[in-house]
Amino acid sequence: MKIEAWLFLLLGIFFLPVATVYGFMVNWTEHVGYLAIYLVAGLCLMIGIYVWYTGNRVGPRPEDRLDAEVHEGSGEQGHFSPWSWWPLVLGLSAATSFLGVAVGWWIFLIGAGLAVIALVGWVYEYSRGDHAH
Repeated sequence: MKIEAWLFLLLGIFFLPVATVYGFMVNWTEHVGYLAIYLVAGLCLMIGIYVWYTGNRVGPRPEDRLDAEVHEGSGEQGHFSPWSWWPLVLGLSAATSFLGVAVGWWIFLIGAGLAVIALVGWVYEYSRGDHAH
């Protein structure tokens, strides 16, 4: 994960002077632009630091080694539910929430309530019903 960590860390370091130069170019009057670039730099640095620590803790993956074989990366990569409807409900509720920010706050509250229900349903879908363990 060293390549991913260096990529995000260098991007974060790159965006810091870019935001500063942008701030000077607009005389620090247009606040959304330079603040957004500073936030992008912070997010890149957070991801880079997380990937750096995870890479040091886990060790090199087969993708990181030059002497790795194809079969070393085989096996289960994660657990995904192909029959789950909860991601669709969560996406629709997030879209409703974003619509509520633009149109009216009462729509935002409906979308936020549906998002909480969808998130709880998605997290606990294996704790009940046919697929409970």
